[in-house]
Amino acid sequence: MRELSLNVMDVAQNSVRAEASLVTITVDESDKNDRLTISIEDNGCGMTEEQVQQVIDPFFTTRTTRKVGLGVPLFKMSAEQTGGSFSIKSEPGKGTVTTASYVKSHVDMTPLGDINSTVEILIRCNPDIDFVFIHSTDNGSFTLDTRELREVLDGVSLDTPDVLDWIHAFLEEQTQIIYGGAN
Repeated sequence: MRELSLNVMDVAQNSVRAEASLVTITVDESDKNDRLTISIEDNGCGMTEEQVQQVIDPFFTTRTTRKVGLGVPLFKMSAEQTGGSFSIKSEPGKGTVTTASYVKSHVDMTPLGDINSTVEILIRCNPDIDFVFIHSTDNGSFTLDTRELREVLDGVSLDTPDVLDWIHAFLEEQTQIIYGGAN
């Protein structure tokens, strides 16, 4: 994939298919440590160790629409080709944590891409699922938690245009701050 945010989308969609009610996406960037770590955690149905091994195999998929499942294997490859690491921890009935860690300065480093749009799309297309998005850099961090939004919105759906506009503006503003573009 051309940008890592698309890998995040793919793994988060796996969480949705696993009937998760909460998906936490964490992006931790550090120029000082030359690292980018992306984690997607869910409280879905989870997997056995055998299923985890199948998920990282590019020639296995549970989907009936195609014969290969490249999303997770490509995510794993993108991390490992930079000298980073990849892991999936899962337990049936408890959920799954997928973590990819990258060496940012490596020549094979794939750009993060538009992670904010990925989060927005996930919320828009899955308004009944809660998402927590945590993004940190050496300059600071921010969190968007749809559970907090639901409390304030008092029954208004997350996929309402005004709510989606607010989410977009919040993510853009906070991203500028953590990248040092605003004070």
